[in-house]
Amino acid sequence: MIRIVRDFGTGIGLLGRGFRLVLGNGGLLVRGALPALVTSVVLFGALVGLALGIGDLVAWATPFADGWGETWRGVFRTALGAGVVIGAVALMMVLFSALTLIIGGPFYESIAEEVEDRELGGVPQAQRIGWGRSAWIGLRDGLRLAGLAILFAVALFVAGFIPVVGQTVVPVVAVFVGAWLLAVEMTAIPFVRRGRSLRERRRALGRRRAMALGFAVPVYLLCLVPLLALVVFPAAMAGGTLLAARLTDGQDL
Repeated sequence: MIRIVRDFGTGIGLLGRGFRLVLGNGGLLVRGALPALVTSVVLFGALVGLALGIGDLVAWATPFADGWGETWRGVFRTALGAGVVIGAVALMMVLFSALTLIIGGPFYESIAEEVEDRELGGVPQAQRIGWGRSAWIGLRDGLRLAGLAILFAVALFVAGFIPVVGQTVVPVVAVFVGAWLLAVEMTAIPFVRRGRSLRERRRALGRRRAMALGFAVPVYLLCLVPLLALVVFPAAMAGGTLLAARLTDGQDL
């Protein structure tokens, strides 16, 4: 238990170092913010549209509830709408990181390289990724992780109908699931630069899951705030680079 708490705190600390690095270097911040801005505008607009229309959407999808009593119909449709929105947020967070990495692959590779050179003394025999390869990696990993996000969203949606648990435990689990998927994506570039596959990345993060979550849970929650992702995403890229180094190179960070 002590190690779990310590690792979780270490993950938060690595993200904090990422913030210090990008906030102290305008070039890193601008490079990381531009792709995140494009993706934020698109996905935030889609999420707002869903939130505004969720009542009509749920009513259209559940005509069988029209004959129920007003109280039960309201509880059912409210829980259903909340489940849909929670699932959409989890999915959009995965899509956000995937799309941002696809759009800004060269920007984030340069951030990872600069952080590695400055903080870690470089990575011996680091692979050059390039835009085409980074876009393919982002698309491939994004589709895989989006599939997992959908499966978890369905399970959490069903669990949302459990009284009390659905309104308390399920949102917390949704945050941790979304954060885990985000950690896998945010460490993609530094792991690939070391020649590590997605399976190896997930295995390495799984061995220090508390550290990965300590890094990713704050990223997930902060990215829910409109436009804050413009600062959070570059910092998360820098922090994810430090996390990947700690897990693969045995760096004493």
